[in-house]
Amino acid sequence: MNSSKNKENAITFYKTAYEGNPRKAVELFTGADYIQHNPAVGDGKEEFISYFERMQNEYPDKSISFVRAIAEGDLVALHTHQTWPGNDQYVTMDFFRFDENGKIVEHWDAIQQIPATSANGNTMY
Repeated sequence: MNSSKNKENAITFYKTAYEGNPRKAVELFTGADYIQHNPAVGDGKEEFISYFERMQNEYPDKSISFVRAIAEGDLVALHTHQTWPGNDQYVTMDFFRFDENGKIVEHWDAIQQIPATSANGNTMY
């Protein structure tokens, strides 16, 4: 397992899909199967592609930055900051499982909107 390469590939996969080319992301970075755990996205590669193509069409001005990437064994965790139209901002934590060939085969995530105020004054990053 090449943790450094898996981190790099997870970031490139996510960025490529998010910025409007999910088919290329799937072709380059996924394995034979792709299991999706986000309840808003259908299971499998074509459902993933369809979801991200729709997001690009509906929200072309969205942006993402990658704050942290952590790898352990066959898993990579990404901590991101997303900004959507109207300045809606979200923190996400995505987890990707890689197969023995270094391809992404499974995904989980958690998404939280960043509130206007914080009781502790700390950022979510």
